[in-house]
Amino acid sequence: QVQLAESGGGLVQAGGSLRLSCAASGRTFSSYVSGWFRQAPGKEREFVAAITRIGGSTVYADSVKGRFTIWRDDAKNTLYLQMNSLKPEDTAVYYCAARAGALVTRTLSSYDYWGQGTQVTVSS
Repeated sequence: QVQLAESGGGLVQAGGSLRLSCAASGRTFSSYVSGWFRQAPGKEREFVAAITRIGGSTVYADSVKGRFTIWRDDAKNTLYLQMNSLKPEDTAVYYCAARAGALVTRTLSSYDYWGQGTQVTVSS
């Protein structure tokens, strides 16, 4: 069992940057593949980025590739998402998630643990 808590959301103008953090507690965070998802009002939750347990491989949604960067610091039990060149369409609640398997996946249902989310609002 692992507990996840996101922070770092807020209001930013288009073109700005934010860094999200996800603090993990419970079982060893390094044992989990981790990812970020987001859910905009009236839309389904969607994949943003994911990273392997060792952190050697990352996967991004096409909509954020080149603008967002995911990484992890297992010594601090923390997952990060650096978001640059933000656009109004990035506005959503951002969730971190973890899964016990070894494979990185974009599939929401494959993740076992979820945080409560942090709101990101990008104004035009």
